[in-house]
Amino acid sequence: MTRIVAVEYLSLDGVMEEPGWSGPYFNDEVATFQMNNLFGADALLLGRVTYDGFRAAWPSMEGDEAGFGERMNSLPKYVATTSTSQPEWNATFLRGDIAEAVAALKATADDTLLLNGSADLFRLLSAHNLIDEYRFMIYPVVVGLGKRLFADGAVPIDLKLTSSLITQSGVAILTYVPAD
Repeated sequence: MTRIVAVEYLSLDGVMEEPGWSGPYFNDEVATFQMNNLFGADALLLGRVTYDGFRAAWPSMEGDEAGFGERMNSLPKYVATTSTSQPEWNATFLRGDIAEAVAALKATADDTLLLNGSADLFRLLSAHNLIDEYRFMIYPVVVGLGKRLFADGAVPIDLKLTSSLITQSGVAILTYVPAD
């Protein structure tokens, strides 16, 4: 069965939107963590806004010595959307009941889908118990305003910590699985 791994940038106050505030804390440890996430995935699972942002940025970022840009561009992408436009950038659009579409996708293979950003999709999948692993990068900043990963009214979930790392720059990388 396919696993969904959510990887999210978070401020101390839970903001995940437009994480430009993360830049000063990026170091080799964070780079290695992100490299392992991307190269350990078989495909990306994205909301439409994140997909549009990634699609606008990543095609011009090939040529790095680690191959991150090439990997990002070559992976298949599954995108939750209501758009009537045609998919581009190795994408397949998931439409209709997204929770059902993702559950069906999970049943089709033994892959790892990497969910980045995509707060609305994250909340939907979390509420339907479709996320198998949560990887949070918690940055030592309070942003104050912005979209929070867990909004008011979020469905309660119990999680079990499976690993933790505090980077030299102060980023806490925490991995959780459902406590079941």
